[in-house]
Amino acid sequence: MKILYAQETDWFRRNPIIQHHLFEILTLRGHEVRVIDFELLWTHNKYELFSRRKVFNNVARVYPESKVTVIRPGIIKIPILDYMSESITHYIEINHQVKEWSPDIIIGGAAILNSYISVKAAHKAGIPFIYYWLELMHSMIPIAQFRFLGKIIERATLRDTDKVLATSENLKSSIVDMGFAKNNIQVLESGVSINQYDNNNTGESVRKQFHINADDYVLIFVGWLYHFSGLKEVCIELSKQNNSKIKLLIVGEGDAYEELNELRSKYKIKDRVILTGQKTLQEIPSYLASADISILPSYNNETMRDIIPGKIYEYMAARKPVISTKLPGILNKFGLDNGILYVDSPAEVVSKAIELIESGNCKILGLKARRCVEEYSWENIADEFERIIEECIKNRKGFLPINTSHVIDNQIYLF
Repeated sequence: MKILYAQETDWFRRNPIIQHHLFEILTLRGHEVRVIDFELLWTHNKYELFSRRKVFNNVARVYPESKVTVIRPGIIKIPILDYMSESITHYIEINHQVKEWSPDIIIGGAAILNSYISVKAAHKAGIPFIYYWLELMHSMIPIAQFRFLGKIIERATLRDTDKVLATSENLKSSIVDMGFAKNNIQVLESGVSINQYDNNNTGESVRKQFHINADDYVLIFVGWLYHFSGLKEVCIELSKQNNSKIKLLIVGEGDAYEELNELRSKYKIKDRVILTGQKTLQEIPSYLASADISILPSYNNETMRDIIPGKIYEYMAARKPVISTKLPGILNKFGLDNGILYVDSPAEVVSKAIELIESGNCKILGLKARRCVEEYSWENIADEFERIIEECIKNRKGFLPINTSHVIDNQIYLF
């Protein structure tokens, strides 16, 4: 199969997540995958007004033998204008790929505008389009006034979509609320590389590197540092504790990195809050092994409410108990007895961690967590993903008129 995947985030700078695993596995199985990506403006390491189109061949973020082709259309590198120029260059690129490469299917994910462009190109060419919802993308738009427009475009894309994939039951419900029939939405959850956590890695090298003593207790957060990740509140609460034996290890980079670094100085907790920067997927097991408790202190906002972040599966596979804010998607999926403890706000994470440490139940909860996620191997998830793609292609061989029968309402949403 020839698969074109369109997203609006950086394939290289973001931590490997669902799409990296699934599409790389598909290339290992002999399928061809081309990815349209978007260079995040803040990651530019040199001043330039615009970037030229780039093609990266045989890209492997997770599996060394994978061969994903990443295509990055040029953009104007000025805030606001970067997205405006994207609407032109990505339109040209996606339609060029459809005409010259003739993919069997197009998949849109982690994208609003590119998904809209892709679904139009797919149906014009008579090929299927899958809309893969990893989160509510309109809620991620940094300028609040544009979020309503983003939602309108998402709904317009849904009208012409052959099939929707969602990463959780709660996210599926949100898509139904936007007017898409639930019988044409399938939940395809995240996975985990279970075998990475089946060794005798103690994390000793990580503890030694960051001067963490054997009798210290380590809380760990792994992933992209959004301002709504709740880490600011955790840092402030940690500064109030007299117990200097509790450390916070933050593994990742992102929007909130500099703010967190400033907080370390402001509250004099540089020795207790450790910012490691981004680490490779291969390094993550060592970092998780060095910790006692994993945390997900994210705000219960529109972005986080219904999703299940991939880091949860990694935490649990590493046999670490999880302290999470009471996010409905996670609570609905994992319940109350699978190694996850819930708090109402990020500020409560530290006190809950102290309570867990004093109870002596860290290892017991960690084992419960591990048992809960053992069936979610990436190979199993990829098997289902491959089956869904093949079914969509089979059901839409040749050109067929656009079928909007799966759209519940009859409203017209204009772009």
